[in-house]
Amino acid sequence: MTTRDFPGGVLRPELCLGTVSTVAASHVLVQLSLAGRVSASHYQGARYGRGEVGEFVLVEGQQSLLLGRITEVALPDGKWAGGALDYVDRAELKAQGRVQLLGGIGMHDLRITAGVESYPRIGDRVFAAPYRYLAELPLLMAGGGEGSRVALKIGKINGLADSEVSVRPEKLFGRHCAILGTTGGGKSWTTARLVGECIKHQAKIILIDATGEYRGFGGPHVTHCHLGEQVNRENRSRSVQLPPTSFTESDFIALFEPSGKVQGPKLRAAIRSLRLAKLCQEHAKGGSLLERLYQENARNGYIEKIGKSKVTVEEAEQDPELAAKLDDPNQPFDPFLLVKQIEQECVYPEGFGQQKGQKDPSKWGDADGNFSHCLSLVARINGVLQSPAFRPVFKAKESSASVTEEIDRFIEESGRLLRICLSGVGYEFKAREIIANAIGRYLLTKARKGGFKDSPVLVIVDEAHNFLGRQIGAEDCVAKLDAFEIIAKEGRKYGLNICLATQRPRDITEGVLSQMGTLIVHRLVNDHDRQVVERASGEIDRSAASFIPNLQPGEAVIIGVDFPIPLTVRIGKPEVHPLSDGPNYQQAWSKT
Repeated sequence: MTTRDFPGGVLRPELCLGTVSTVAASHVLVQLSLAGRVSASHYQGARYGRGEVGEFVLVEGQQSLLLGRITEVALPDGKWAGGALDYVDRAELKAQGRVQLLGGIGMHDLRITAGVESYPRIGDRVFAAPYRYLAELPLLMAGGGEGSRVALKIGKINGLADSEVSVRPEKLFGRHCAILGTTGGGKSWTTARLVGECIKHQAKIILIDATGEYRGFGGPHVTHCHLGEQVNRENRSRSVQLPPTSFTESDFIALFEPSGKVQGPKLRAAIRSLRLAKLCQEHAKGGSLLERLYQENARNGYIEKIGKSKVTVEEAEQDPELAAKLDDPNQPFDPFLLVKQIEQECVYPEGFGQQKGQKDPSKWGDADGNFSHCLSLVARINGVLQSPAFRPVFKAKESSASVTEEIDRFIEESGRLLRICLSGVGYEFKAREIIANAIGRYLLTKARKGGFKDSPVLVIVDEAHNFLGRQIGAEDCVAKLDAFEIIAKEGRKYGLNICLATQRPRDITEGVLSQMGTLIVHRLVNDHDRQVVERASGEIDRSAASFIPNLQPGEAVIIGVDFPIPLTVRIGKPEVHPLSDGPNYQQAWSKT
């Protein structure tokens, strides 16, 4: 794009505001010759404040143009001696405006670069930036839009028809993205808009829908599935399960929370034994080691130890190939047999021989009484396995497909949006966090194996503060639910990008937010939330952040590595509205 795309240039005499009076390293002061007027000006169908706070301006320099934003307007000291200002045209008022310098503009190609290459001189003119030019900023920034065939239309400048803002998907999601905003600020609206724009192209989006508010999307390239009970009764959403094999050993240990010096070792030993029993059931062949072990110790699905021979078990544990599988935290086992196996682990290491008092090292002895110390662990295990919150994991219907199969099918076929609804998953035992983390871990594992190299995948996590920065378990058995955090740190090189949507940025660790290359920030009224955004993004300072609390619903500031100029956009109306409206009190309370 060059100056030819803007007939008459971007510096319009009709939009001149004033002249530079002071030059500093980060800002300039401008004498605003039109600030005393009682109304703004209109040019080509758009309203220009001609010196209002928040207005973008172009500073005419000697070697290049500068883009800035008015952050303060005031009368010079001593220029107004008091008295009430009448509502009349005060052309004699010469106000002074403070303009924050945002970046430089090339004279010929109008490219935007962060930083100031050359400063203006006193007396240089300042113009209001045309809205059409502001709308082109995302494509005019470094690495702009040459040859771009895919661009997402996200909104407009001040809602004007001729100021549509389009962004390339690699600039928006290529370094990960976060959508931040307090309740009612437009966060869900923006998420729905971006999803709607993405599925117009050959995108691959997996949406973790925490509340079911994005169930309105439809079409041949959209797939809906849900875990747990279907809250909203969607006919097109299919029920899926999460197989227990998606949980690792650390998940089970943190979930069951063994305590003391007995429960932890017994639980770990039971898991290891159940892995061996599972291998016996799946790979037992005539005359093989696993076949002999199955016949001697594993007929009932678990390894029987009380009073049994341990020769074959020890031989299996010393086999290098089997030992590697037993130590693999992802090796499957049957969790419903944990209680029985724990009972078998509470045994004397050596039994008695033919003569009384003689120990036989080839077999285990009787129960040693430690099972009584594991009763609280047993109760915890039974409570988790029977909990309605974990029904899609441990009590799923056999006819239900697994969510991992749905993900694999979605990647292989021509789908564009896979929505995984968690609204039917309960909150007991932190089931929602654990299940979401298991899904994220599966995506990360698949990405590391090269599953997304040919077709990059974007995973959108709604209500991300519920799933990131969490941990489960007691002090002795803590497990971090960090799958999405790892995706944010290393998923990009595998073709797996993440987009986080949250109304509580302070609950997202700064390490994760710092990995977000693009921030779409709606209104944030909490000081801690704004401070987190400031620390996470080096491209925004206090003067730019000061506008965030006053953003209107639907307005957002786009900040990021590929957006060195903070740009305020009114997000466009999504074609599919998020179903997140609250109850209608007038209708409900007026019933007789």
